[in-house]
Amino acid sequence: MAASGDFTRAAAALHGAGVGDDLCAPFLSVLPVMGVAISTVGNPFGSETVCASDATAARLDEIQLDLGEGPCWEAVRTRTPVLEPDVQAATSARWPVALQAMQETGLGAVFAFPMRLGTLDIGVVDLYTHARGSLGGRAVQEAIALTEAAARSALRRALLRVEVGADGDSHAAAGAYSRREVHQASGMLAAQTGTDADDALLILRGHAFVAGRSVRSLAADVVARVIDFTDRNDVAP
Repeated sequence: MAASGDFTRAAAALHGAGVGDDLCAPFLSVLPVMGVAISTVGNPFGSETVCASDATAARLDEIQLDLGEGPCWEAVRTRTPVLEPDVQAATSARWPVALQAMQETGLGAVFAFPMRLGTLDIGVVDLYTHARGSLGGRAVQEAIALTEAAARSALRRALLRVEVGADGDSHAAAGAYSRREVHQASGMLAAQTGTDADDALLILRGHAFVAGRSVRSLAADVVARVIDFTDRNDVAP
């Protein structure tokens, strides 16, 4: 368990983080986990990874954002931490497809903490370990406190992304984990199929899942016009 001084430094780093600072590292410095992913989830800021400490953390985030289900979505909906200490032995009627994908990824335990600022829902901090096991009570409380500290920086970045995007500066708005192409592809698919934006995104997710691809990968092909859904009922990406 981290010393109190380590926790204080981690919290201070998150409170004082600038736009380009790493928000994941402070969590790793004090919590008994292997990786961290921080993301905005759902409305009003859209679903996008803010940072990920490694490829597995990024994959955990991608699974949930692609499928629209998982512990991060449950954490946002319930506004309480979702703690799954044994992913491989778990069953879930709430997010069965995401759970299967997490099991295939080899995750041992997953913990999701909702980020809120006042009454504003911002997103989620996802933590994972390769080994199964619970977080201790103190670790849970420290994770909650660090999540509260990270919420402010995540909100600032989300607002900057929205504001810059509104100005049309796509290069400044898009980050390493940007899902801008997903939204663009959904708009194109809506025009091609005559559906609304929500149904278009659902269709995109469905085709990506059936094809065993990430939504971002399929979206890139839609934007590049490699795949066209116009007047086709049997499209197989």
